[in-house]
Amino acid sequence: MVAVHPKRVPITESNLHSFFHESLHQAIRNQRVDAEDATLWYLTNLLADFSRTERLFDQTAEGRVLTPLAELYGVAMEASTEVERKLVLQRLGDVALFVAGLFSGLFTRRRRVVDVDYYIAMGGSAYAYLCESGQGALRDRSMVAIFHQLSGQFARFVDVLGEVGENAFGASAHDPLRLHELWCKTGSPRLERKLRAAGITPAPASVVH
Repeated sequence: MVAVHPKRVPITESNLHSFFHESLHQAIRNQRVDAEDATLWYLTNLLADFSRTERLFDQTAEGRVLTPLAELYGVAMEASTEVERKLVLQRLGDVALFVAGLFSGLFTRRRRVVDVDYYIAMGGSAYAYLCESGQGALRDRSMVAIFHQLSGQFARFVDVLGEVGENAFGASAHDPLRLHELWCKTGSPRLERKLRAAGITPAPASVVH
């Protein structure tokens, strides 16, 4: 996956971290999201890491596939050690955040089994577990504040990654009704601005929290 900034100049792997860090900083500022520097760098590394398809997808006999969140959750619950459980839940949270933020178009298909709110709930819960159980090892303690921010503002960070994705790859086309449906499920200020720009006034009472 090669990112392209708004002027469509290719972003190579050598400056990928710089590009994502700058884009995230701008999106966080635009959306007035409360984020510590450590959280910003965590997201930077997440985006750079998952820009390599072999890091996002799992290799199977049928080829590379994106492991369903429910399957990851099952693996975590059956883990033989707490360390293993945390690693799987961290991947669950990371995948949920990345997919919900950068690939919301996946949820526009008809007959979809899950929607973006499912990803938000699963990802937020995974990070919350890591936050609540991370008081032991030194590395865990250093990550608690990051997981606390990500779990508490998961939907906001989905929106941040959505803006980064649009800046890097261009905005994806959405049916206005589907855009409104996504807004109802996320309460996204960014999607609300898009709806108003399209002449649609969102109904606050319809937002699902």
